[in-house]
Amino acid sequence: MSACRVRTPHKIKSLIKVTGLGATVFSAFSLCRGDEKFYNNLFMPVVRLIPPETAHDLAVLAVKWKLFRPPSHDTERLRTKLLGMTFANPIGIAAGFDKHGEAVDGLHRIGFGFVEIGSVTPEPQPGNPRPRIFRLNEDKAIVNRYGFNSEGHKVVYDRLRESRDQQSPEGRAVLGINLGKNKLSQNAVQDYVQGIKRFGALADYLVINVSSPNTPGLRTMQSKTTLQILLMEVLRARNDLPKSDQRPVLLKLAPDLSDEDLKEIVDVVRSKACSVDGLIVSNTTIDRPSTLRSINAGQLGGLSGPPLKQRSTTMIAKVYKLTEGQIPIIGVGGVFTGEDAFEKIQAGASAVQLYTSFIFHGPPVVNKIKRELDRLLEENGYANVQEAVGKGADQFVQ
Repeated sequence: MSACRVRTPHKIKSLIKVTGLGATVFSAFSLCRGDEKFYNNLFMPVVRLIPPETAHDLAVLAVKWKLFRPPSHDTERLRTKLLGMTFANPIGIAAGFDKHGEAVDGLHRIGFGFVEIGSVTPEPQPGNPRPRIFRLNEDKAIVNRYGFNSEGHKVVYDRLRESRDQQSPEGRAVLGINLGKNKLSQNAVQDYVQGIKRFGALADYLVINVSSPNTPGLRTMQSKTTLQILLMEVLRARNDLPKSDQRPVLLKLAPDLSDEDLKEIVDVVRSKACSVDGLIVSNTTIDRPSTLRSINAGQLGGLSGPPLKQRSTTMIAKVYKLTEGQIPIIGVGGVFTGEDAFEKIQAGASAVQLYTSFIFHGPPVVNKIKRELDRLLEENGYANVQEAVGKGADQFVQ
């Protein structure tokens, strides 16, 4: 185990004042240099003694205050182009971790190639009652039913603008902003349009999230007619912005769609009026595989982690084939290893995102996955990520 070296004790004092003993434990461990074995065998088991949402909040604070040391530099093999941008590596943090845009710089510093925040709703809302996040320790999975808890457009915009203004463009994270609708909204389409208008100048890409299972009626917006109306209005709003503020728009899909529903959605997004710039596959699932062992498996909400992995990878391959590889895909769902990331890339994803593995294994998992992915690319004769995209799609679709 590596020795600890406390560099910023005043941050520990701040954490103690804010959240007490749990924060003290978290900050003390987060200031250690610890390797992967240290985190997996000591640090993360301690964190799992803290209630899940408290641990989540503390993790965001620790990343925000940059208590974790940065990893080694990425190799040229991991550098990739997507959505008209160059990513230092194809491993991103999914929406759901940094919901309010508090820790973008810290997440970038940990080694993520891109950072997606949110979901952000136009008006502030508290989300669902607590408890609303549950660990499935035996399954290395999470069930959440946050329900789009959000500080709202204005607060998040002001926070991000201040942060972005303090950095040069070269030093900024590639930033995605995931947009949601308010639970009691009378006009869901306009909620998303507002998000496009508000964040066009700040984001590097924008995500239309109509696939969370935790907002009543949200997933019905994936139906063909409703989706057509939504995307037409969203893209019109984007195209009406000044050219310098027109950002790529992506659509995030649920993993519980039937093949027929998926084909309809692909037909919509390939039409001229609704041609989004990319797809995120997939959100959390409401399905509960029979293999789950945890007592929390029956909790309502979206399931993420290894139980979702194969479902999301298969869906990526289906979407890749349906779109003939013409629409970039960001793959998410159960990525714990470099092999998991490599599978999703071969299925058709141009980049992947983490959430649950970051919760269970902490910052070292980012560097571990990148290191393993780099090795797999080299062993399989790929000079870069782009060469591997979709090369194994057929094997994932029966």
